[in-house]
Amino acid sequence: MRRLLRIYLENAGLRVEEADSGDAVLTRLRRPGVDLLILDLMMPRTDGWQTCAEARMLIPDLPILILSARSDVVDRVTGLNIGADDYLTKPFDGRELVARAQALLRRAKPEEGAAAFPGLGLVVDGMGHKVTVKGQIVSLTPKEFDLLDLLTRHVGRSFTREELLDRVWGMDFEGGTRTVDSHVKNIREKLRAAGAGGELIVTVWGVGYRFEEQS
Repeated sequence: MRRLLRIYLENAGLRVEEADSGDAVLTRLRRPGVDLLILDLMMPRTDGWQTCAEARMLIPDLPILILSARSDVVDRVTGLNIGADDYLTKPFDGRELVARAQALLRRAKPEEGAAAFPGLGLVVDGMGHKVTVKGQIVSLTPKEFDLLDLLTRHVGRSFTREELLDRVWGMDFEGGTRTVDSHVKNIREKLRAAGAGGELIVTVWGVGYRFEEQS
């Protein structure tokens, strides 16, 4: 399985390292240079569940894709709850694996530079993973930041709630579109409390949301 996955991933231009156990995975993660972890649940000694949880503690922002023959919703939700970003059930097409891996890497590395809105005093720094209003840091959760970062990099573009779920939470997220609504509400309240006036994230009725720069 590892040899086959390596072929698919290297053909897509990715550099691959292998580990034959959960213990070996955790040892490798203690050194820098890992951008994505693809993790099988069935491994000797330290299994995939424990490895995933410990990997998340070692590198909080490391994208993790779980592979498993267990397709029950309970198992998928458990995997996501212990720290996985995506969950792919066997058997699967190698092209889908590559697509999911590339999507996780894109989400983990936002476009360089910061989106700045001087009229609002708002700066969304994708590289520094930081939001400021008039020089003061706004404390956002990781998903709140990812959502605001996406919207501010596409000013004036309307996104459906389903698009936002896919691009911020991933295609296998088990929650509904109300998740997007609650995160938008939280972002609005935090920006307003920091002094960024106006409804910067605009509701597009029957569609979703867009970001508009208002002076």
